[in-house]
Amino acid sequence: MPVFRIVRRTAAPATDAWLRLTDWERHGAQVPLTRTVIDTAGPTRAGTVFTARSGVGRVTVDDPMEVTLWRPPEEDRPGLVRLEKRGRVVLGWAEIEVRPRPAGGAEVHWREDLRLRGLPRFLDPVVAAVGRRVFGRALDRLLR
Repeated sequence: MPVFRIVRRTAAPATDAWLRLTDWERHGAQVPLTRTVIDTAGPTRAGTVFTARSGVGRVTVDDPMEVTLWRPPEEDRPGLVRLEKRGRVVLGWAEIEVRPRPAGGAEVHWREDLRLRGLPRFLDPVVAAVGRRVFGRALDRLLR
C-alpha cells in the first residue's frame, strides 16, 4: 500500500489555506487531464461526495471520494479533512491537515494511500513517487 506524505508551508493564514485546499473543483483544475464533479449540495461537510475524472475522450478513470472527517482549523487547532476513495479502480484515502504556525501562515500536511486495483504490489514505490510529484505540484498551485 503506497502511502506518501507532502509537507508545504505558506504565508497564508490557516483558514485561507483551508479554503483553497478544500475547494474540490479547483483540485481538478490543478491535476492534468482531470475535472472534479461535486455530487452533494454544499457546503462541504462529512458525507460530501465528489468525483475526480481523469483521462482523455472515452479513456477515463473515475476517483469517487467521500469526506469522512471535516474539521476546519480554528485559532489554536489544526484543520483536518479525510477523504475515502470509493472507486472501482482508485482505492485508498487522503488526509489534508492545515496547521496554524505561531509566527503566522500555515503548514500543510497531505497524506495519501493511493492504490490502483489490479496493479502489482511491486509497483507501489512507482505509484507513490508519481503521486507525490503530481499532488505536490497541485498542492503548490492550490496554495498560490
